[in-house]
This record gives sequence, structure tokens and C-alpha cells, in this order.
Amino acid sequence: MAQAAETARTVILTVDDDPGVSRAVARDLRRRYGESYRIVRAESGESALEALRELKLRGDLVAVILADYRMPQMNGIEFLEHALDVYPGARRVLLTAYADTNAAIDAINVVDLDHYLLKPWDPPEEKLYPVLDDLLDAWRNSAYKPVPSTKVVGHRWSARSSDVREFLARNQVPYRWYSVEEPEGRRLLAAAGQDGQRLPLVITADCTVLVEPEAPELAAHVGLATTPTADFYDLIVIGGGPAGLGAAVYGASEGLRTVLVERSATGGQAGQSSRIENYLGFPDGVSGAQLTDRARRQAAKFGAEILTAREVTGLEVNGAARVVRFADGSAIAAHSVILATGVQYRQLEAAGCTDLTGCGVFYGSALTEAASCQGQDVYIVGGANSAGQAAMYLSRGAKSVTLLVRGPDLSASMSHYLIQQIGEAPNISVRCHTVVDRAHGSDHLEQLTLRDTVTGETEQVDAQWMFVFIGAAPLTDWLGETVLRDERGFILAGPDLAAEGRPPAGWELDRPPYHLETSIPGVFVAGDARAESAKRVASAVGEGAMAVMLVHRYLEQS
Repeated sequence: MAQAAETARTVILTVDDDPGVSRAVARDLRRRYGESYRIVRAESGESALEALRELKLRGDLVAVILADYRMPQMNGIEFLEHALDVYPGARRVLLTAYADTNAAIDAINVVDLDHYLLKPWDPPEEKLYPVLDDLLDAWRNSAYKPVPSTKVVGHRWSARSSDVREFLARNQVPYRWYSVEEPEGRRLLAAAGQDGQRLPLVITADCTVLVEPEAPELAAHVGLATTPTADFYDLIVIGGGPAGLGAAVYGASEGLRTVLVERSATGGQAGQSSRIENYLGFPDGVSGAQLTDRARRQAAKFGAEILTAREVTGLEVNGAARVVRFADGSAIAAHSVILATGVQYRQLEAAGCTDLTGCGVFYGSALTEAASCQGQDVYIVGGANSAGQAAMYLSRGAKSVTLLVRGPDLSASMSHYLIQQIGEAPNISVRCHTVVDRAHGSDHLEQLTLRDTVTGETEQVDAQWMFVFIGAAPLTDWLGETVLRDERGFILAGPDLAAEGRPPAGWELDRPPYHLETSIPGVFVAGDARAESAKRVASAVGEGAMAVMLVHRYLEQS
């Protein structure tokens, strides 16, 4: 088990399965840093993860994690990958023997390793302390400096409480959840002068009390940017999924005054994915949250503005300017626009689902609910990659996971590697030719009526958790007739606009539209919102980068 003193100091954690080495590392760390930092040591990856989770629950900060590479059950790289999910801002160091140097180098890509140290590190004054001093300085100057956390008080089966938790989690805002049924939740309500009739209650880090806050109000009070700093930009990116983030990174890094506008949280559907295993450069996979966080920080580093909880309602052409209008009536303009609005999961039309959304019925992964699924029977509707990734993630703690698939098998829309993993998971079952006819429950989901599409037979099953991943509807209704779209609402661009080789009606330039250019010159589309797109993270990022290249070409010729 991990050993720690009861102090409020920031933590340096070390893990090594050799007790002698573990004590030696802790001794050297205490000698140098014991007065300013709490030194926590563990002798296995599992106990170290348990210690990290306990520290997280208490709101403690972890600055540096040192892990031995050669540990049984869970080696150092595997441990650091899990630790990254708990404390993404902690600096990571791998302790390794000379023979394992290649593994340490590989870990730089897998877990964003900050440094690796060869054992033995004697004398520590030359080989250990200078490295730790630099890492601690970097941590203190990073975005992960100590901040008080936001508190959320709500009801377990409240759709609005679930929405607030999901909003904060996806925007990487640290918060603590308190059920209104628990003593601490009731104490917070009393302290805020509330009776619990209106939930959720949010207490921000500066002690501002918000009751049933909407996303814009919540975003403004938890430190997310919601107001643009200028009226005019070179490039406006609408949508913060992989395509939008890719466009923001490349646009800002190449000198364009860039602003990204996101209505909810950056990452899009990919940001909700528990594990993406087929993205280039991450052989052991990466969570959507990790990938999103890195991309957002990268865009900000290059100077891109990122506006959250801003809903776009219109796009207009005003001479050479492209004007983007918001729901509150305000507007910004730019020389060019990239539409990266992505898609959303289609709603289940089964009776009862609408009333129980957020109360046991969830669209997308809703990873904030995963902990509540421990030991439960979980149903997942859908047969594509997102459904498969959610099934694998939830199967770690759920009693059983059942995939409900309308088609005859998973091969039509799920990657082969995921099909293999699902087939090997003992607590995941797949029911093909099966749809949901009705969801039952008073204040939360209690049962489902399932129907076999071949025989027509129905069956009622007990269920408290259902996650839905069916189809993709583009988030483009707000565009109206501004740009040309296909019959399903996906945006047409480039060659798809040129019927029989002719440019679209109203096209005034003497050149055809560029590859990702819409029916409005200077307005481009990237990612899943584009008609006939590949619906993959890598292709969306690539299209975001390509769209920026075409923006440059457009600006040069304007």
C-alpha cells in the first residue's frame, strides 16, 4: 500500500516493486524535497493508482510521478498511461535499466513521458535532483497550477445534473460531485441557502453560487472564454471536434488570426471516446479526452482563441467579409470560415426514451456516469466504433454489457480490431437483429422492451443504463439555405458542387470551388459535416489542416 503523511502539500509519487529501491528513491526525494512536497511511495502499479485516486478525491495535487519500468502485472508505461487519466498535468518520469532504454524512448509517444532515468542514479545531486528541479519548475509554470475545484450538488437521476457534470468534465474543469441525498450535499445546500428544489447547484472555485445554470453562464464562471477579443479575424472555425481543432492549430501556427467557436465542449464525438486505438502515433491507444486536451492546449499555444458555450445561428456574406451570428444577437466577422460542426447521434424513437434521457438513457459515452455502472447490467445501442469503444470501456466495471445491433453482425460498420476485442471480452454479448421498442421507468430507466426484427418477438429486460450510438445527423440546420447541402443535411463541397463540370448556381468567381470549399467562396468545410466524409478522427484532423491550406490559397487570390 502507498504510504503518505497527512499534510496538504503537493505530492511527488514514486512506485517501484522492489522494496529496497522504493525506500531508496523515497529517501533521496525526502532529503531534497521533503520540506516542500509530500513524498508518497507505492510498491505496485495498482496500489499507486489507488493512491492517486484517493489524492484526487481529496483534491490534492500531484506534481511528479516516478515509475519503475520493470514491474509485474502492470509495468511502468502501463501505469503511467493510467495515471495520465487521473493527473494529466503531473510530470512523468520512467526509471529504467540500460537494457530497457528503447522502451523508455517508445514511452515518450505513448504517455507523453517527460524524462527517463537510468538506474542507479547515484549520486542524486548530479543525476536525480537537477532533472526533478526542472520538472517541478515546469509543473509550477504550467496550466495545472493549484486551483480550487468547483462543487456540483445534484440528484443522481437528474438530466440537468448529468448535463452539467458532462459539460465540466469534457471542458477539463475540475469539479467534485455531491449527491443531494448525502450529508455533505445537504450541508452545501444549506450553506448556499437552497432547499434542493432547484438542482443542480454549482459552487464555483471563487464561491459563486449558481442554481440550474445554463452552459453560457456556467462557462463564464468556471474560467472558460466565452467572449471574442476582436470583431474581425482572418479565420473563424465553427466546431471544436478533431477537424476544428486541427484547423485551429494549423491556422494559428501559420500566422492567421484564428478563433474557434464551440457550442458545448471541444473534442466533439471523439472527445467522448474512452479509447481510440487506431489513431496514428498512439500504438497503445489514447482516450478522446487526452487527445482533445492536447490539441486544445496546442491551439492555444499558437495563439488561437477558443470560445466555449457559444451557439452559432447564422452565416452571412457581407462583401469580402464572412459574418457569423450568435444566439445572443452578437456577431463576429472574418476573411474566411471553416465549418467543422461535426455530427450528433440520432435520437431513439422508442417510446419512453425522451422522458428518460439523462436519467438512465444517454446519447454518447457520458463517461461521467461510468463509475455508477459498476456491477450493473448495461445496454449499448449501436454497432459502429463508438459503440464498441464504449462497450470495452464500460465492461471493465459493469456486471454485463449487451450490444444491441439492428443488422446481422458488427462487420458492416465496426473496425476489425474492436470486433476481436469484443469477442474476447467475457462479459460482453452481442444481440443482432435487435432494436429497442420502449423504455420503462418513472424517474429513471428501469426496464427495456427489446424486439427481434426478424421474428418480431419482444422481450422485457431489467436495465438501469442504456447508452445510444445510432447514426449521425449533421449539425447544420442553422445554415438554412446559406450553403448547399445534400438531402441529409451534409455540406457539399468541391467537386460535389460541380454538376456536370459546372460551378454551383450563384458562383461568381472564374475558378471552380476548391476541394473543401462550399458554395460560398471563402467558406470551407472539414470533418464529419462534409458530405461523403470518412467519419474517422485521422481524416477529420487531416481535412482541418487541408482546409487551412486552401484558406491561404483563397486569401492570396482575394
